[in-house]
Amino acid sequence: MPMFKRSMMILLLLGIVAAGGLMYGYSEQDAAVKLAAGESQSTEVPAHEITVYVTGAVNRPGVVTLKEGARIGDAVNSCGGLLPTGDAERVNMAQVLKDGQKVQVPEKAAAQAKSATNSAKKGKSAEQQGELININTADAQALDSLPGVGPSTAQKIIDYRETEGGFQDINDLKKIKGIGEAKFAKLKDRVCI
Repeated sequence: MPMFKRSMMILLLLGIVAAGGLMYGYSEQDAAVKLAAGESQSTEVPAHEITVYVTGAVNRPGVVTLKEGARIGDAVNSCGGLLPTGDAERVNMAQVLKDGQKVQVPEKAAAQAKSATNSAKKGKSAEQQGELININTADAQALDSLPGVGPSTAQKIIDYRETEGGFQDINDLKKIKGIGEAKFAKLKDRVCI
């Protein structure tokens, strides 16, 4: 019988511990702070971020990360602002951005027309006039005018800057299939960022 008494004592002790734990849990629950009907706890959720791609007539085109609810103006400012030829009137700077959105800042029509008119008057291309071509903003026709660059390579340059967020250095041109050291040597003095 001593074995039976020992088992009963252990069971009785476990029952007391379990009952004590339950009573402690209920007392702690009652001690919790209860809020009045109009009050709410501050559950501040950290601001989400969005990533957008900004191209065109900005100083540093590329991919930028902003707080959710940011506007196109914020994205342009993150890229160093507009170039002097940037046309802010053709972009709604107050528009709220969405994650993954692409923002294209166009150049002023007058600047484009003036450049084309001046070139036509002189009968020379930008290359012949010694003007540098911005590889982050130039169109296919301007890129095609570079030495050793044809329509196919011009399109590869445009595709690269759209997928990679723009060129960070003119040496990035070497990453484009078809532009090796020899072709790059012809291009490097004709292009800028």
